[in-house]
Amino acid sequence: MAVPKRKSSHARKNKRRNNVWKLTAPALSICPNCKSYKAPHKVCKVCGKYNGRQVLDMAED
Repeated sequence: MAVPKRKSSHARKNKRRNNVWKLTAPALSICPNCKSYKAPHKVCKVCGKYNGRQVLDMAED
């Protein structure tokens, strides 16, 4: 069995793990119809349009 000869320091361990914990912000684009933020390639949740056409019927109260 392979066993480490010496104890790894905290700095060396954390240096190896530092890229695992980084989070990235979600990509957002602006809806050309209502100018609100939406996920790319998804229907806008505010106005219900996608690619210039009405996909969802957004009932207004």
